[in-house]
This record gives sequence, structure tokens and C-alpha cells, in this order.
Amino acid sequence: MAKEEKQINIRVKDGEQFYANETGINFTPTEIILDFKCINNVQDIANHRALVLKHNLVILTPYLTKSFMQVLNRAVEDYEKKFGEIKKPKEIDKAEKIIKKEKEKIDNIVEERDDGETYFG
Repeated sequence: MAKEEKQINIRVKDGEQFYANETGINFTPTEIILDFKCINNVQDIANHRALVLKHNLVILTPYLTKSFMQVLNRAVEDYEKKFGEIKKPKEIDKAEKIIKKEKEKIDNIVEERDDGETYFG
């Protein structure tokens, strides 16, 4: 008598597509966490401004992360062979310079106000 074969039904539930305009990475001894973020400015009808932050975490083992990195590097290399080198947009360079100048202004103000005394004396 032949062994009875069991049929396994597999149901695949696809996740929703997600646009990320920022990423973050963190890790523990046993996992690496990729945080894909989408940050948008919004303004409601009453002219209130706010930031909306959505994010999706992808948690991987260190081994799978390394394997993923190799696949991602290969994909970027193939992309650049087909479409040309990926370069940082000029707008981002400009924004980074503006942010750096603003940070320096704030740091200078803090230094001018810092007379060495603290709340605790």
C-alpha cells in the first residue's frame, strides 16, 4: 500500500507597497532591524502644519542581512550598468549645506549663552 500523499494548500498574502524616503538601521546581537520611513509634510484646512511619519520594520538575522546586502549590491551594479551611475541629487547637497549652516548658528548661540554655570550651580 502506497503512502497517502497529503496535499498542502499555500496561501500567499502580499504586503502593501510602501514608498520610503528615509531609512534607519539598528541591531541587537541576534537581529538587524531595517526601518523604512516615509515622512511627509501636511497642511489641513485650518492651515495647521504637521509631519506624518509612517514606517515599516524589516527584521532579519545577521546572516540573512549579509546575504540581502550582496543581492542588493548586485542589483545596484546591474542598475548602474543599464542606466548609469547613481548620484546624489544636487538638491540634497544644497539642503545639507543649509542644515549645516543652521546647526552652526545654533551651536554658536549655545556657546555664547554657556557661561559654565548649570542649573545645579
